[in-house]
Amino acid sequence: MRTLLVTALTASLLVVAPEAHAATIAWQPCPDQPAAECGTVTVPLDWTDPRGPAVDLAVSRVRATDPSRRIGVLFVDAGGPGGSGAEFARAPYLSAQVRARFDVVGFDQLGTNASSAIRCSSELMARQPDDDPADEAAFAALAEHNRAVRDDCRARHPVFDHVDTARSARDLDAVRRALGERRISFYGISYGTLLGQQYAELFGARVRSMVLDGVIDHSVDLRRFVVDRARAVEEAFGVFVTWCAENATCALHGRDVHAAWEQALDQADEIGLGRRELIAWAYYEIRGGSWESLASLIADVGGARLAFEPNYDSLRYAVVCQDFALRFADFGEYRALRRAELRAAPTLRGTLLGHQEATTCIGFTDRPSNPPHRLDVDDAPPLLLLTSRYDVATPYAWARNVQRQAKGAHLVTFDGPGHGVYHAGDCTRTAADHHLLGTATARDVTC
Repeated sequence: MRTLLVTALTASLLVVAPEAHAATIAWQPCPDQPAAECGTVTVPLDWTDPRGPAVDLAVSRVRATDPSRRIGVLFVDAGGPGGSGAEFARAPYLSAQVRARFDVVGFDQLGTNASSAIRCSSELMARQPDDDPADEAAFAALAEHNRAVRDDCRARHPVFDHVDTARSARDLDAVRRALGERRISFYGISYGTLLGQQYAELFGARVRSMVLDGVIDHSVDLRRFVVDRARAVEEAFGVFVTWCAENATCALHGRDVHAAWEQALDQADEIGLGRRELIAWAYYEIRGGSWESLASLIADVGGARLAFEPNYDSLRYAVVCQDFALRFADFGEYRALRRAELRAAPTLRGTLLGHQEATTCIGFTDRPSNPPHRLDVDDAPPLLLLTSRYDVATPYAWARNVQRQAKGAHLVTFDGPGHGVYHAGDCTRTAADHHLLGTATARDVTC
């Protein structure tokens, strides 16, 4: 099985000797944070053509604050796709105990931030038809639009076809070699957990320890990609309703929350905000576990505003559509999935993230360059998985499934809402820190 998996993962990647020569990094003080170091690592545009065109990856490092007790290098990635790993490394996100013992390193994956960022035409993307097509003609129009955006974006950006996450795992190892490190530790959040998983599959012997927070399940098919998230959204909203009934700080305390939500949707239409915008904002409040903010939003819909990763909308085309098999055969398949999504999450009319990402790929018929598969990390040490019980972006079911696939993996569950739970409390943070520092045996924990 291991041979088959590696063959599949490296079908579009050159298998190079793991310790092939790599130039060292010419570090300079970072312009926005002189105490941190910034540099670049040059890698092939196409790993199957190592002597062809090259691209630079932006890298940041913050050295261990207690160098006499330094363990090694800890790579970090905040996910997205579209988040800047280099900027995340410079943020004091991890505990002082971890930062004392590790050089914290992050790089901007190809296509993001300072590594040849992909930015598709905002004017063209603004013409998107409704992403919930009602009939065959609307489905065909959305498919045509998606292909037009992809083709235009590909023409603008030579890196477009070279940014799936398996490729980024190769880039991560190139940065490791440039640092002169034999092994690495890794902490990733959300989509960054996929980078960690794929690195552990390809370079398991190079992993010292790995913590994955808000776990992507790369084995899910199209239906589970959408419906698992829809179920999670509906369950989380039910938890919010219970919280609101029990807490006087809830702006809807004492009211019928479901009725208030339906009234808010109507009001959003009346004031020109639009119910889709309100649903999107409510989704992000649920994802963040912000029950008080969600209650205030429903009580006063006028304040809703959205913000996304810098180029997430563009990278859905270039990354998500290549990491997952989000391919619809026809409108009939879409309609059946949409009905299942609405049955699973009638309150929020489905799942924002899963629906948007899946419908971005309508019209694509090619096989994804990094197709989903069961996780095989037998060469890596046991992983530590962190999740919240009511995560709507990476559902609890995904973390449980990844645990079953990864032999010896342990699961730390925060019994509450939110996406990314390292800072949910002392329990989750301590479990992650102990795993990274090697100061305690990992075990399943509920916090």
